[in-house]
Amino acid sequence: MQYSTAQFRKGLKIELDGEPFTIVDFQHVKPGKGGAFVRTKMKSLISGNVLDKTFRSGEKVDVPNLEERKMSFLYQDDSGYWFMDTETYEQMNLMEDHVEDAIGFLKENVEVNILFHNGSPIGIDLPMFMELAVVETDPGVRGNTASGGSKPAKLETGVTVQVPLFINEGDVLKVDTRTKAYIERVS
Repeated sequence: MQYSTAQFRKGLKIELDGEPFTIVDFQHVKPGKGGAFVRTKMKSLISGNVLDKTFRSGEKVDVPNLEERKMSFLYQDDSGYWFMDTETYEQMNLMEDHVEDAIGFLKENVEVNILFHNGSPIGIDLPMFMELAVVETDPGVRGNTASGGSKPAKLETGVTVQVPLFINEGDVLKVDTRTKAYIERVS
């Protein structure tokens, strides 16, 4: 199966030279003279490198052999990060380089999607939002809130996010895992 350049959109996964990429940005260009082309910015799903490439209009690219499996995070030890397939109960160990973007949000029993390319794991997708407890933060200082101040708060998984001054230790927060941004306090 192949994709035509007319099917390009942000987030589309394509394969170039045996490596899977996701399209970060694209632009169809129709110059006054000559044929149309598509300028793309792609990110490698394996190495994370960003590549700028130009395709002729109508050119075809391969569809990568990608599989996504829902897995549950079990624990982390010296050999890596352990996950269990929620359907087959098969356990799998991933090294730190496969989960580096997700390390700050991994806690026991959180369900994630692990992306496989030709049978080997290449990445991990966290839920978009997670609810995590605050384990350490400074008390808010009354009176200096004219600018809507914020302070750092360390969450139960070890990640630090900026939160409003009214947040206290023990509060449970909804956090965006893509931007590490505070969304709201959960009651």
